[in-house]
Amino acid sequence: MDTVDLLLHPVRLRIVHAMSGGRTLTTSQVCALLPDVSKATVYRHVGLLADGGVLDVADEQRVRGAVERRYRLRRERAVIDADTAASVPVADHRRVFAVAMATLLAEFNAYLDREGADPTADLVGYRQHALWLSPDERAELIGEMREVLLSRMGNEPSPERTRHLLSPVLFPAEEPPTDRTEEREAPDHRAPDHEMPDPPPPGPLDPVHPKPQPPPVPGPDSEPGPAPDAHPDTEPGSGAGAARPRAAVASGRRCG
Repeated sequence: MDTVDLLLHPVRLRIVHAMSGGRTLTTSQVCALLPDVSKATVYRHVGLLADGGVLDVADEQRVRGAVERRYRLRRERAVIDADTAASVPVADHRRVFAVAMATLLAEFNAYLDREGADPTADLVGYRQHALWLSPDERAELIGEMREVLLSRMGNEPSPERTRHLLSPVLFPAEEPPTDRTEEREAPDHRAPDHEMPDPPPPGPLDPVHPKPQPPPVPGPDSEPGPAPDAHPDTEPGSGAGAARPRAAVASGRRCG
């Protein structure tokens, strides 16, 4: 069984977590750290990790006629290197992610089941943030996070320290942006002015202008008024009172 298959199991991953920090533990002690898992299951998976080279036997001692082994984690064997990760088919990432989330859920439930668990006092967090990142910014963020984590991963157990589980998850939540040149240069498919529909009738808050009234028809007793000024180049209907040409109206929808 290769390293990927060894680690792709929630119980085995939890055993690896429990053995971190240079600890040397017996299988019985590991069982105490995983109280929600049966002892038979823990013993079986400890044996698989030892056979696969992820755990080493640190020492042995005889206890009540039986040999009790203390195990130590081989950190260099408990990681999946970049080349191996890159060779995992895309379809298999669903299974890998499911195992990681199942492990995280089991660890969190075990924490909540402990007497005196206080997520507020323990500063428990499981926030999710949407970040807009370019490829360079994403690589820079990963590098910064790696530096912070590596500076703490060398910590060894002590009376002042408690083992914590940190599980960063990062992936693109949308398709990567495409070239928007065509979108910016797209032709205007709106109808020309002469094909635009008439403006809609005024709404309840729009001002209503009175319709122009026709001039009075002179009666028999009316005196003729002065003739309107006319310019020699003026076309009929082009005076001040003539109807204005209909302007094109473009309607837009406001988002939000």
